[in-house]
Amino acid sequence: MTVRTRFCPSPTGLVHVGLIRTALFNWAHARHHGGTFVFRIEDTDAARDSEESYRHLLDSLRWLGLDWDEGPEVGGPNGPYRQSERSEVYREVAAKLLESGHAYESFSTNEEVDARRRAAGQDPKLGYDNHDRFLTDAQKAAFRDEGRQPVLRLRMPDEDLTWPDLVRGEVRFAAGAVPDFVLVRGNGAPLYPFVNPVDDALMGITDVLRGEDLLPSTPRQLALYAALTDIGVAQATPRFGHLPLVTGEGTKKLSKRDPTSNLDVYRERGFLPEGLVNYLALLGWSIAEDRDIFSTAELVEAFDVTRVSANPARFDLKKAEAINATHLRALPVEEFTARVVPHLAAAGLVGEPPTAEQDAVLRAIAPLAQERMVVLSEAVGLLGFLFVDEVEIDPAAAEKQLAGDAAVEVLDAATAALGELPEWATPAIEQALKEALVEGLGRKPRQAFGPVRVAVSGRTVSPPLYESMELLGRERTLARLAAARTVASAG
Repeated sequence: MTVRTRFCPSPTGLVHVGLIRTALFNWAHARHHGGTFVFRIEDTDAARDSEESYRHLLDSLRWLGLDWDEGPEVGGPNGPYRQSERSEVYREVAAKLLESGHAYESFSTNEEVDARRRAAGQDPKLGYDNHDRFLTDAQKAAFRDEGRQPVLRLRMPDEDLTWPDLVRGEVRFAAGAVPDFVLVRGNGAPLYPFVNPVDDALMGITDVLRGEDLLPSTPRQLALYAALTDIGVAQATPRFGHLPLVTGEGTKKLSKRDPTSNLDVYRERGFLPEGLVNYLALLGWSIAEDRDIFSTAELVEAFDVTRVSANPARFDLKKAEAINATHLRALPVEEFTARVVPHLAAAGLVGEPPTAEQDAVLRAIAPLAQERMVVLSEAVGLLGFLFVDEVEIDPAAAEKQLAGDAAVEVLDAATAALGELPEWATPAIEQALKEALVEGLGRKPRQAFGPVRVAVSGRTVSPPLYESMELLGRERTLARLAAARTVASAG
């Protein structure tokens, strides 16, 4: 059997990291088995769906490297892949289910169902009571004469429904636990519990990996699959695996209102797609007990859905950042500079592409900067001082390092030592400053170099000081020391 998985989101706003984790596991499962990953759009909610969200979904998957074999803009033998374009398919299948007796017309209103439940001494919250299974043709005609439009319901089987869940083992729902459910509204609009399995059946989906919040609806899908198989629409029932919830703080599902749930936040901050994929894969799965860092190729090689945990997976931003930082440090210099340029260019610090001079500076500083960065956007604050004529000094850094006579003394000594250097190179700069500030002034290194670092970079944290000064050049370095002395004198 060729494994066929699918990802079928609704284009309704932000892209949730839990949704992407589901896409990732379906993609990795298909890739691991050499199967097919189908991308399908559930876009029949006209009030909430938007073309912008649809485009954003496609772009998000492509950014993460989750390519699809069938779906929008790729095509395939089972299209169209947008639910809104498949109305005729659903009408035909609904008609076959009605004709075969697997589905029936239901005219009861909610108020009538509630009244029957109360009359029987039952809780109205139990919902529909399967009453309309037994309507006569005369009763149906009478309801139609009243102007009622029937919904179409599936006739649920009278036996227990069980399945071997790929994540949770055997799951069982007792007979009668799930009432006959609506497939098609009275106005002819098909509902998600109907169209989703129909599309899966027609597209030959073999494995459905989805969130555990959808587990209560699985008996409906199993019953519908049995009916679809009987009428020749489905070939077999897919295997189901219900993935653990992604939670925020505590045990609650990660809310859409929580900023950490929005995929765009990580992209804009400059997470590497491979770093984020690595972390999302750890939300319910692990490659080994003692290993958290792996490539996307290694994920595909090792992924086993039966090793996904059934326990909730908490989204830990600090761990996501740490994993991303590890991937960032491992980038070759050329790759690092290529990825950091868009962030520097957006801040107006370099051209896109950079000039030859800017590129040379980036390549020189890259190995040193990578060790100090967690996400790519940090390059703006960390490296920006290298690409401007005059640096803007952070007020907090100035207050900490450029206040008073001590700072003036350090800056004067540094200026004198550097002004006399015959060679402007890192070893010579380091030797001159150590002799002038540590030995000459008797300062501890932190007191000696703090004012110089803030003068040069505008911040208390920067790439290595001596290498940065070599890249800046003598003229810009001395100008910054003079500007910082003015600030220190005023303080």
